[in-house]
Amino acid sequence: MTATRQHVSSDLSQRVRSVIRNVPDFPKPGILFRDITTLLLRPDLMQESLEEMWRPFDGQVDIIAGIESRGFLLGAALSVTKGLPFVPLRKPGKLPAETIRESYTLEYGTDALEMHRDAVSAGSRVLIVDDLLATGGTAAAAARLVEHVGGRVVGLSFLIELVGLGGRDRLGDASVHVLLAYDEA
Repeated sequence: MTATRQHVSSDLSQRVRSVIRNVPDFPKPGILFRDITTLLLRPDLMQESLEEMWRPFDGQVDIIAGIESRGFLLGAALSVTKGLPFVPLRKPGKLPAETIRESYTLEYGTDALEMHRDAVSAGSRVLIVDDLLATGGTAAAAARLVEHVGGRVVGLSFLIELVGLGGRDRLGDASVHVLLAYDEA
């Protein structure tokens, strides 16, 4: 089974799309970078976006986990507005206490995410948040981290999905919610 697609109002998607800055050839030639810093300049639109990222999971979440680094911005903001704990999912060596690690494959090698071992209790319902779903490797590793300590991933919520990169396929039957989809990578 593949991850489910949630639908977002076309009005909100269009307004968010209109403020996302496209930066060609960043971080390397041939890449079109979707820069959300321009959205961060619009607190009104950010608030609407966060509410939409939350909507399908309302009442189902005990903890919000954010993937380094822009997932921290979105996830921490959601956790404060919803009164829920926030768990950072970080690159190796950045967390001070005992951690668990999950490696994943990239086009050009491997990377890993870490989480404090005691950040998620067994049975906790976790929403994973990030700015971008591309190939899905990082998001899948984030879900495995939560599940490794007995947490239950209720869903993954992203601001943007690059549909052509097939990241959703790596997330199994997870509930995936995306505010803005780009068909081209």
